[in-house]
Amino acid sequence: MDIILAIDAGTTGVRTVACDLSGRIQAVHYREITRHFPQPGWVEQSADEIRDLVFATLHDMSDECLEKGYRVASVGLTNQRETVVCWDRDTGKPLHRAIVWQDRRTAAMCNHMREAGMEDLVRDATGLVIDPYFSATKIKWLLDNATDDPPPGMVFGTVDSFLAWNLTGGVSTGVLVTDPSNACRTMLFDIHKLEWSEQICDAMGIDIKLLPIVMPSCGEIGTISRDVPGDCIHGVRLAGILGDQQSALFGQACWTAGMAKVTYGTGSFVLVNTGPEVVAAPDGLVASIAWDLGSRSTGDARVSYTLEGSIFSTGATIQWLRDGLGIIRESSEIGPLAASATGSNGLYIVPAFSGLGSPWWDPHARACIIGISEGVGRKELARATLESIAFQVRDCMDEMTRTMADQSGIMLKELRVDGGVSVVDNLLQMQADQVGMTVTRPRNVETTAVGVALMAALGAGVFTRLDDMITAWQMDVTMQPEQDRSAADMAYQGWIRALEKSRGWVVYAG
Repeated sequence: MDIILAIDAGTTGVRTVACDLSGRIQAVHYREITRHFPQPGWVEQSADEIRDLVFATLHDMSDECLEKGYRVASVGLTNQRETVVCWDRDTGKPLHRAIVWQDRRTAAMCNHMREAGMEDLVRDATGLVIDPYFSATKIKWLLDNATDDPPPGMVFGTVDSFLAWNLTGGVSTGVLVTDPSNACRTMLFDIHKLEWSEQICDAMGIDIKLLPIVMPSCGEIGTISRDVPGDCIHGVRLAGILGDQQSALFGQACWTAGMAKVTYGTGSFVLVNTGPEVVAAPDGLVASIAWDLGSRSTGDARVSYTLEGSIFSTGATIQWLRDGLGIIRESSEIGPLAASATGSNGLYIVPAFSGLGSPWWDPHARACIIGISEGVGRKELARATLESIAFQVRDCMDEMTRTMADQSGIMLKELRVDGGVSVVDNLLQMQADQVGMTVTRPRNVETTAVGVALMAALGAGVFTRLDDMITAWQMDVTMQPEQDRSAADMAYQGWIRALEKSRGWVVYAG
């Protein structure tokens, strides 16, 4: 059997997934990643650990492929996006722990950028807002703090760049590359010109020579080195790279304008395909590049763009109920416990543990629980947690629906869902009620891995057009809005009141 390997380097763990040519997952090997919290608001990971765990899962997968007689046709790589790694190309050693996308240490730096009048420049060129979430201020912080004596081989990249460099030979033959779906999340990449912005890099004191070469999302990216553990993958083409959220959009077969998805992960990410032209993002959302098919775009648009809303804490809130409060013993208990509540009794949870993302962009917000009464217990907390996910997604979807209708004349009618929490049916019903449209879950909710596997298959020439892969997506569950619209809106207005209480709580010095 021919298979495609998808390396998925996420925030909480790394996986190597074997997909057949129909998009079905045949095998998975997983390792959990350690996160470090050296100060409040700081989140770091060991870049060496990320690489070593990827290599370990590849080794285990290679053994299984040899045992089962699978032939690896190509390899794809998807990753947590805005996380930054700084390393020495001459030695291969990281110069500092990776700074994770959740990290807020550069909030004061972002304030200074706004005060310096950079907001319009950044917004116009990159489609983003100035926020610690994105990579640019992380890179600047590392430039200033990673080492007192920067080596001549010092480079910066997102996780895909560091892994691609190691997978293709590292110090000896490694290629320093990224793709537009990752580059566009750095706050340094011009999404119109498809190149690093000299103006922004100069303003921030970041030398473009320290950044990776930007290549299309699929094609001849490199070959897997013999230094990588796993006999059956040596010499196989690395043929696809996508940021994890764009990979999920691709895996959900959202290939035409107006198709939208949300991935419920550690955070949740809402994306709508806006087609081959940039749609101006309204306040609170950002415009990004979905993918660049390069020379593999025969019959399809080469570059597709997206509107995106980034929600920082959804699955992480469920983990907090489990690990921080002991409300549940396993994450899977959240659905049945929430379903046992007749309502949340006026309780709202605003999970701004790392500030608020889209559409609020408030790094100074902090989590709060509002509306506690004597009638509130475990099941109401569980229900309010699921409701907070549905409310946050609605925050983004309302903006996207208005923008697409106004700028493109396209009405959004369906929201496709994936990720671990999408298996909770009562969440999907809450979501349908709040967004007022059909919510659809595919049979395979691991669309992040499937998406980059399909991209790598396209890059290796296994498929020649997007339509060749359409059968890889199959519907499982569809939810229609059931709640009275006025009742749904009233609950949402309560959420907005609670959210306002969480804002501006922390003031960063500097």
